[in-house]
Amino acid sequence: MNKKITFFVSLFSILALGSCGKLEMLPAEPSIEFENFSVYDTNDILGNEVRGGQLKFYFEDGDGDIGLLSQAEAGEENYDSINLFVTLYRINNGIRMPAVAGDPYYPTGFRIPYMERVGRNKILRGHISVRFTYFFFTQEDSISYDFFIKDRAGHVSNTISTPAVSIFNKGIYGE
Repeated sequence: MNKKITFFVSLFSILALGSCGKLEMLPAEPSIEFENFSVYDTNDILGNEVRGGQLKFYFEDGDGDIGLLSQAEAGEENYDSINLFVTLYRINNGIRMPAVAGDPYYPTGFRIPYMERVGRNKILRGHISVRFTYFFFTQEDSISYDFFIKDRAGHVSNTISTPAVSIFNKGIYGE
């Protein structure tokens, strides 16, 4: 009987110690990595043929505070509507220049929804896809974007640039 108790206590101790892994740590500032940008044919909400674009990127955040509450949850005084910031650049004759105000391709910013990880490890990791719609485009339309994210504590990620993207030519850029 004594041997059985010793065996079970030893087994329990080994399992308990083996499950106590070191807690992984990352900086509180979010970090992003560009994955790709794809251009494809699609339809708008009225059924018109348009060109679509999809930006895909990977993110990590050490304190797990990515995403924003909805206006109803946050209240009017605490509501922030944008946490993915995107800047458009036009590429003309190989020269990358910021797009002018009123450019039809210029995005207004995006909202990453509230995310929270339960448990001891608060690190958030994941992939985000953002879609763009281009109603008018020509063979000469080449663009790129700079983008970054901001977490709820106000920490700003690194800024990433997409490669040059031709809206006229469907395909995947940057893989």
